[in-house]
Parts: sequence; structure tokens; C-alpha cells
Amino acid sequence: MTSPDDAQPYAEAHAYLSAADPVLARIIARVPPVQPSAHEDIYLALLRAIVSQQISTKAAAAIWRKVQGLFLPDGYPEPSVLVAMPDEELRAAGLSYQKAGYLRAIAEFALRDQLDHAHLSQLSEEDFTKHLTQIRGVGRWTAQMIQMFALDQPDVFSEGDLGVQNAMRQHYGLEETGRALLRRMTKIAETWRPYRSVACKYLWRSLDVKW
Repeated sequence: MTSPDDAQPYAEAHAYLSAADPVLARIIARVPPVQPSAHEDIYLALLRAIVSQQISTKAAAAIWRKVQGLFLPDGYPEPSVLVAMPDEELRAAGLSYQKAGYLRAIAEFALRDQLDHAHLSQLSEEDFTKHLTQIRGVGRWTAQMIQMFALDQPDVFSEGDLGVQNAMRQHYGLEETGRALLRRMTKIAETWRPYRSVACKYLWRSLDVKW
């Protein structure tokens, strides 16, 4: 859930980023304002992230509805139920064997009380990433998305995200590739601290605008 109190830091972020970076100021002036994300159940957010990997948004939504249909009556994949579910049932919902295994790994992690929201929300970006990437199938990008959206943390920079890369190439005229590109992006993003997540969200939105 979000509240007016949640929105205040975003108003501060918009003003800060507009003053700190003229390129972002131009983007912020053109796209709909970024608003606070509703804080989510980290366990559920991880399951949905795995389901969404390497497929379209539409396909991911359809498969997620089928996954929820396996866990009646409320559609919540309780960890103790998910770990015991046979591959065949998860496959019938449209998941690959690999993704079915990843979902069970997340459920096992949750059963070991390793996804406590209060604890994880206090970790640094790097410590949070190290913690979540212990789970089979969860990489750095997924951990960053959980921080940026499920936890709504304001200062995470997803340098490996293709959307962020494409937007920064377009708006900052970046021609580098590979590690050189990541270094240049990271250097530019230093100007955005402590609101790098908010900046990334504006960069994603900028991709939907004709410039």
C-alpha cells in the first residue's frame, strides 16, 4: 500500500534529479511522474519474477494466473505446498522444468525464514543482492528489480538492464559497448544518488515517448 507520506520522497527525488542532471530534467518534464510502488511480499515478487523471465509480459501474466490456479482457494503459493508440488502440475501451468525448480528453490528459501521483509529491507544493495542470489535461478538483475519495486528502495542502479542501457544510449549519446558502457553509465548515475532507482524508472518511461 502507498500513502501521501510515501509520495513525499518522490517529490523530493523529482526536484533533486531535475536540478542535478539536465538530461533527466528534460525526461522528467516530458513523461508521467513516477509514483511510489506498493510494497510487496518479497517471496511472491520473486516467484512472479521467475515466471516472467525471458517471456513477454502477456505470456507471463497468463502463466501466472495458471500457477495461482494450482493453489486454491486464494491463489497464494504457500511455500510448504509449493515445495511438494510435482513437476507435472507446474508444467501443466506452462512452466519449464527449469523454472519449476527455481520456484521450489524460492519456496525452500522462504521455509528457512530467509525472506523476512523487515530484515531484507535494511540491507545494502550489495548485501541484498548477495543474499538473494544464493537462490538458484535468481540473478543480480532480479534482485535489483525486487529492491526497486517490491521494496520501493530509492537508490538502486540497474546497469545491466537493457531498457536502462537503451535509454541512456539514446539520451546521453553513449557509443561504448560492453564493460566500457557499464562504467560510463555507472559514472553518470553517481550524479543521481540517492535517487538512482527513481532515475531508472524515468529512463524506462522515456522509451515510450517519441523524442
